[in-house]
Amino acid sequence: MKALVLAGGKGTRLRPLTYTMAKQVVPVANRPVLHYVMTHLQEAGIQDVGVIISPETGDQIQEVLSSNPWGLRFTFIPQEQPLGLAHAVKVAREYLGEDPFVMYLGDNLIGHGIREFVTSFQESGADAVILLKEVEDPRRFGVAEVDERGNVIRLIEKPKEPPSNLALVGVYVFSPAIHQAIQQIQPSWRGELEITDAIQKLLEMGKRVQSFVLQSWWLDTGKKDDLLEANRVVLDEWVQREIHGEVDDASQVVGRVRVEEGARIEQSVIRGPAVIGKGARITNSFIGPFTSVGDQCHIEHSVLEHCVLLEGAKVLGVERLEDSVIGRNAHVARTKQNSRAYRLMIGDDAEVLL
Repeated sequence: MKALVLAGGKGTRLRPLTYTMAKQVVPVANRPVLHYVMTHLQEAGIQDVGVIISPETGDQIQEVLSSNPWGLRFTFIPQEQPLGLAHAVKVAREYLGEDPFVMYLGDNLIGHGIREFVTSFQESGADAVILLKEVEDPRRFGVAEVDERGNVIRLIEKPKEPPSNLALVGVYVFSPAIHQAIQQIQPSWRGELEITDAIQKLLEMGKRVQSFVLQSWWLDTGKKDDLLEANRVVLDEWVQREIHGEVDDASQVVGRVRVEEGARIEQSVIRGPAVIGKGARITNSFIGPFTSVGDQCHIEHSVLEHCVLLEGAKVLGVERLEDSVIGRNAHVARTKQNSRAYRLMIGDDAEVLL
């Protein structure tokens, strides 16, 4: 079995960050989202991974995967235009051959691996298995209607009157029959080849489509608030206390905090869950729970909580910064005394004087 990871697209919902970086490499708990995807594929026993990349960000995707601690065999497949998920499968047709494959959206984050999901496909004899999650407002998603045995009856994109609360997560397993289905569909009103239309075509062809309901959490990291929530959940569930950097005697590190090598904490309080990246310097500051401080960041005389700081960011003299995402090498500094809390979304290399 192979995997097809979709790491193209333009990431318009996460701008301004995605003007300069791919959304799949934005860090959650100081680790690119795409790394979590690859870990799940490795744990499921998959070794051959095709990665769909765009002309704008393909180099970044290849760079962030270049260390390859998973030992996977990568094939990078250019998609010149983001013309839909089914179009990505069409572009990868030669690579996929006649093998079954997992299709995984590269900006999705789920709290459980996909080993059981893949096993369910192998044991079911179905031509597709789709991962679903119960949601409070299914009108925002593609929705599946299933029978009592978990067989999919139909799929509906963002229905006004949903037939169920089961949303499509963005992880699928397909047999080679999906290629025939894609050949028979037309672009949607958005001008894209929709994977939901291809799955619906499978059903019309008499093929069996099975569902698998995810019991853990699922987060799409495509928007600022979703990114912050993903960071919060990952820090809360997966971070353990590890102090590899320097912490002076005037500082306190409380709870589950990971301080990477080369980081320096001086006269500050770090309250977990939190991660402090390599070479970061924190002086006379308070870093509250659910904050990720990237490599080489500099924080001084500031209070941060529920924030994501990317590599090289600086926060100086800010009385309170919360619910914020600060891009690479961005600079946030206070120019006059105040006591308000700020919520910011700042792209790479920006400067904000408060």
